[in-house]
Amino acid sequence: MQVKICGITNSEDAGDAVAAGADALGLVFYAGSPRCVTAEQAAAIAKAVPPFVTLVGLFVNADSAGVEDTLARVPLNLLQFHGTESAEYCEQFRRPYIKALRMKDDLDVLAAMAEHPAARGFLLDAYRPGVPGGTGESFDWQRVPQDSGQQIVLAGGLTPGNVARAVDTAQPQAVDVSGGVEASPGRKDPQKVAAFIRAANG
Repeated sequence: MQVKICGITNSEDAGDAVAAGADALGLVFYAGSPRCVTAEQAAAIAKAVPPFVTLVGLFVNADSAGVEDTLARVPLNLLQFHGTESAEYCEQFRRPYIKALRMKDDLDVLAAMAEHPAARGFLLDAYRPGVPGGTGESFDWQRVPQDSGQQIVLAGGLTPGNVARAVDTAQPQAVDVSGGVEASPGRKDPQKVAAFIRAANG
């Protein structure tokens, strides 16, 4: 099970996550998040990340020029779009990307996936009106489609205590956690990070 630790804000937390076995680290470039980092902060964190750990940049309906500026300054391996971005928007940066889908009750998951044929995968997150992610809430994991043929990243309210059950129910290819392994907003608890990765891998 691949594990992404999202909302990394400093090199120490990045190093702890990598040491615990994280496959990917998420950097948030969204001013509305308490885990937001600047390009300068992100570049410093990137220097602490080994070459075979995926560095993911999270954007929410960002100005295209702003994304390009970040890409010029931070060596991101994968882009994560967490807003209402179109396929045309996501593809313009010519980088691998995943598209976040907020699991609103009436969302047709397969239809939403079909709108992004070039996406490397889809992150399924809980829905709360007006909040693009990081809510700490979960959704009904049985809604995760088992026959999509897509790479699924499960997110939303995951913790060391529930991730094993979530993986067993949803059968995703990867899991993503932020608030569920924090000591305080923006700072990770290394023991929780390690416990989460162990539990995710059964």
